Amino acid sequence: MRIPLKSRATKILLLGGSFVLSAVYVTYSAVDFLAAHFSETPTLASLSRAVRLQPRNAEYQYRLGRYLSLVELSPAQAEAPFRAAVSLNPHQARYWMALAGAYQSLGDDQRQGISLQRALAAEPTTPEVAWEAANFYIVRGDTAAALKNLRVVMANDPYLPANALQLCWRIQPDIDLLLKEIVPQQTNVYSSFLEFLISTNETAAAARVWDRLVALNQPIDRRYIFAYVRYLIAKQEPDQARIVWQKSASLSELSAYQPSAENLVVNGDFNQEVLNAGFDWMYRQSPDVSLTIDPTQFNSGHGSLHLEFDSKGLEDAGIRQIIAVNPNTSYQFSGYFKAEAIEGAGGLHFVVQDLYSEKTYFTGEDFVNVDFWKQVAGSFTTDESAKLVVLRIQRLPAGSPIKGRLWVDGIRLSPVRAQGGGH
Repeated sequence: MRIPLKSRATKILLLGGSFVLSAVYVTYSAVDFLAAHFSETPTLASLSRAVRLQPRNAEYQYRLGRYLSLVELSPAQAEAPFRAAVSLNPHQARYWMALAGAYQSLGDDQRQGISLQRALAAEPTTPEVAWEAANFYIVRGDTAAALKNLRVVMANDPYLPANALQLCWRIQPDIDLLLKEIVPQQTNVYSSFLEFLISTNETAAAARVWDRLVALNQPIDRRYIFAYVRYLIAKQEPDQARIVWQKSASLSELSAYQPSAENLVVNGDFNQEVLNAGFDWMYRQSPDVSLTIDPTQFNSGHGSLHLEFDSKGLEDAGIRQIIAVNPNTSYQFSGYFKAEAIEGAGGLHFVVQDLYSEKTYFTGEDFVNVDFWKQVAGSFTTDESAKLVVLRIQRLPAGSPIKGRLWVDGIRLSPVRAQGGGH
């Protein structure tokens, strides 16, 4: 469609209208630009200018309120811009949270609670909002509401479950209720819960959480397995420790570290990485002994444990393995060694002892200097209370200087017959 511009008046009218529209647009853009500029400068004067220029911008109102609350330390003055922000945009939880914070500082619990409820309604799965709400309800003594919000935290934040679980246990130490209604069925949450219960010596509760964790049939980080097994052994709960280790075969990719009927020693040929945990070999670092896997020397498998000594008073080689056994049962032990340049009084031996009573069941012959793989073998019978034994390389007698190099490999332990414990 064409508009005829034959008269001078029509041309002037159109030109004037265009000028006015352009002026309005430029003015609006300039105001918007200036308001944005002032809002980025964290001073009271600049933020106030931004609000005056754009009073219907919720974000500018929020920033002014934050300044008044945090810098000017005046929650009473901050209330008005915060209320303006939530009025302009009620769907932003952080605006409601800021208003709730102002009411908290003013001692207005009722309005604080209403603001928190509006924040939860705006963003019901935001962990930060739920965390603040949980703490508010704890202070008010509303345990049910607090637990409900802590569940939201655990379900939606991978970094906060540990803190949330500790808070849950503090206000409601009921493992059945927490597992049934509050704790989400997630591997990371159950793992954190298990870790927390171990740290507080809640053995029975930890066992309940472990059962739930296993029931998920999801991969479990090995560090939780290692920590739980170590805890159970220290608490003299060997049966549960054995069960946990067995379950770890599939849940934590530890099938290569399981004992068998033919050999109860885990990683006896040193073919696998030494875990330094669980029912694998455990070692401690020492300036007196160097412990390495030597791939060039082996009797079976693809390597051997190499130990190099230079000590003024060595008692133990610093490596051991805890082995689950049955009571009143006979076992056959065997292992191989090579040694060179060993000097010093008091020899090194394979030793098997009860982990808890420290009764010695077996002591092998001295590791003398030999340049071939020599077998050490023998048998022993456990006591009626035996559940765990520890295999060590011990020096008898200890206390004097010793030097030399030793390799061990092909270590085996298997039951001979049962006399009441059963196999």
